[in-house]
Amino acid sequence: MTASHDAPAPGPAGTLELDEFLRWGRELHDQGRYEDAAKAYRLILGLDQDNEEARIGHNRAVRRAVPRWHWEMLHDEERAELYDLAITRAVAADPDALVLDIGTGSGLLAMMAARAGARRVVACEGQPSVAETTVQVIRAAGYADAITVVPKMSTRMSVPEDLPRRADLLVTETVDCGLLGEGILRTIAHAREHLLAPDATIMPSRGRVIAQLVESVPLFRKNHVGKLYGFDLTPFNRLSTLEYFDSRLRRHEHRTLSEPLQVFDFDFYTADASPRRTTLTVRPTAVGKVHAIAFWFELELMPGITLSNAPDHVHSHWKQAIQVLPAPVSVQPDEPVSLEAAHDGESVRFSLAAPAGARSGREETTR
Repeated sequence: MTASHDAPAPGPAGTLELDEFLRWGRELHDQGRYEDAAKAYRLILGLDQDNEEARIGHNRAVRRAVPRWHWEMLHDEERAELYDLAITRAVAADPDALVLDIGTGSGLLAMMAARAGARRVVACEGQPSVAETTVQVIRAAGYADAITVVPKMSTRMSVPEDLPRRADLLVTETVDCGLLGEGILRTIAHAREHLLAPDATIMPSRGRVIAQLVESVPLFRKNHVGKLYGFDLTPFNRLSTLEYFDSRLRRHEHRTLSEPLQVFDFDFYTADASPRRTTLTVRPTAVGKVHAIAFWFELELMPGITLSNAPDHVHSHWKQAIQVLPAPVSVQPDEPVSLEAAHDGESVRFSLAAPAGARSGREETTR
């Protein structure tokens, strides 16, 4: 049997060969088909709920398919309180509004809308294991009559198949630490065109990217290697990331070498995923070497209610986005530098030009 085969067939007298199903589940998992593996193991557990291998196999597949940040996110009190406040205000303004929650996850924002008095909420979730569990969460909370879960990506939804009509209020939180990484621009632009009423309220309404020059050898070493233990490991840098990774800035020794500055400002009522590029003149605030650009977002849920993952928001489950430069750039206050920022609709990327007459440094990681 190969992993491409369908489920094992029933055996004699209608009995199922559990060993064949277990082997099938393992092969699906090894092939990276984690959702299919989870389904295979659920089938086994439906026949033998105490099967230990199926229980462990199912959990391993789910852990691969469902990002672990869901749990930390659900404990982010600032995020929850601000969304709850904004949703309550929006629903109070129109309880008859049809609410669309894109990327509902646990169903928390959809349930907030129902609790606030929304009579009809459609929540979509493209991750099958999450969507299946969300139905159970909503049912247990007593909101099954008000909330419908659609187990698909919003970009595959249509009216009236998945929505009875165009929605009056969009609620979404499809953002990562660098704002664009979960596709919020494309998601909202599609929703505006296909799923929302012309005068729909969009939450969040705006998003801004804020950046800062940072000196930090520990951050530089998270993406670069040099001579270590008597060996030259620099060829390994061919595998380093050209874009950002997430990290908590405050947990790494660092110095800020500029004031925070706004890089991009997105109005979600009009923005699309078209690439953009901008060049900013930055005046360093101290002498030092720029090893990285740290950046974060400000998410305006509605006027007066803003959510952020800035470094001083120490309890945010979102970390900061860190892009390490290919080589350190020496700066000083009397020599402005040019910071170029670009995005392709899904990721922000920076490049920093050394001041005229200055050279970028070369940092070696040695031990």
